[in-house]
Amino acid sequence: MSSSDYDFIVIGGGSGGLAAAKRASGHGAKAVVIERDRLGGTCVNRGCVPKKIMFNAASIADALHDARDYGFDITAHAFNWPTLKRARDAAIRRLNDIYRRGLLAEGVAEISGAARFIDPHTVEVGGARLRADHVLIATGARRVVPPIPGAELGITSDGFFELETQPRSAVIVGSGYVAVELAGVLNRLGTDVTLLLRGETLLARFDASLRDVLLEEMQKDGINVMTSTRVAGIEREASGLTVNLEHGQRLAGVETLIWAVGRRANTTDLGLERTGVALDRDGFVDTDEFQSTSVRGIYAIGDVTARLALTPVAIAAGRRLADRLFGGQPQARLDYTNVPTVIFSHPPIGTVGLTEQEARSLYGVDEVKVYQTRFTSMYYAIPARRQPTLMKLVTVGEREKIVGCHLIGRGVDEIVQGFAVALKMGATKADLDNTVAIHPTSAEELVTMR
Repeated sequence: MSSSDYDFIVIGGGSGGLAAAKRASGHGAKAVVIERDRLGGTCVNRGCVPKKIMFNAASIADALHDARDYGFDITAHAFNWPTLKRARDAAIRRLNDIYRRGLLAEGVAEISGAARFIDPHTVEVGGARLRADHVLIATGARRVVPPIPGAELGITSDGFFELETQPRSAVIVGSGYVAVELAGVLNRLGTDVTLLLRGETLLARFDASLRDVLLEEMQKDGINVMTSTRVAGIEREASGLTVNLEHGQRLAGVETLIWAVGRRANTTDLGLERTGVALDRDGFVDTDEFQSTSVRGIYAIGDVTARLALTPVAIAAGRRLADRLFGGQPQARLDYTNVPTVIFSHPPIGTVGLTEQEARSLYGVDEVKVYQTRFTSMYYAIPARRQPTLMKLVTVGEREKIVGCHLIGRGVDEIVQGFAVALKMGATKADLDNTVAIHPTSAEELVTMR
């Protein structure tokens, strides 16, 4: 059996693992990436990238709907799902190739296959053993399918991106960002959508104001949102799938059922039992603030940990880890506070910092002041279709330091990044008040709010 020595072994060729390996190589380390699937991980292949392409397609459908009100004589013919899928898949293949060329250019070795630990500093892949003082676990997570009768008749978001034709009807089970994003895309493209929520609301961890507006808009757009609903089982019948709900209710004739009920860390086949690496109670790799596991020389980043499951977070954590291990920056680590995020729902959501409820719990009711506005953006001055925009600032203390910024509406996915910088720098409400507005825009509302 052959053996090779490296400075840095990265198990997982997703965005975080690739970023860590390339940064380490830039510092002079001999690095290798081991990936059992396509380079780019979930984000590129079955997540952010294809999702955003589908969001763009749905947004074009909206624009076509509004075009007549703006004076265009347009007849929108049928949407062709297979055409979009072919183009989307080709774009992803190009990205896979770009990642491969990027590794080559940075001097990072690439090995295709499944890696397993032999001991804390040795992994085996394809009959070869690799050894390094530093090993990074960046294997991501997979979607969960619940253990109920007939659950295998449904698909996850992975299966959604494999659909060759557009379903006429779809039931989506879940209340998180994947559920609301897929529901919005399918609805806009013409699928009859039902969204099943176990609780009373969607997006439980987000600010209540955003949740309320999104639920209102989804229902207005014709999505059937069923709350406090649990699936008891799935059956295949002549008319399609039948979704049996608790208390005897049935949804019949469903073409596609999509599970969006959570994720589980990809640790099962890594041989972690040979290392002593500790997992938390949900099976995610336990790490400290420096991404170190319970075993010296083994680290973990991204969705395989229980931290924020966001691609830019994994990239930033991976780069800082490489800076610490190989770049002479012993205190380099990612600050997980005030991380901005966007949900590509319809309308989209952009948010950073504490929710109103979190701020009041942390600082006390009397210390928190909230500024909020709801309006219709100028885009909707002409179309008969209307969609609200809501913006909310959560401030703390006499100086009114901004600790939360929450937006929903057209274009907020592009607006929130700049205000995230301000929040990270410790901006106050006065700082925003002293900034001249850009008119006419939706973003100006954040610096003119009273």
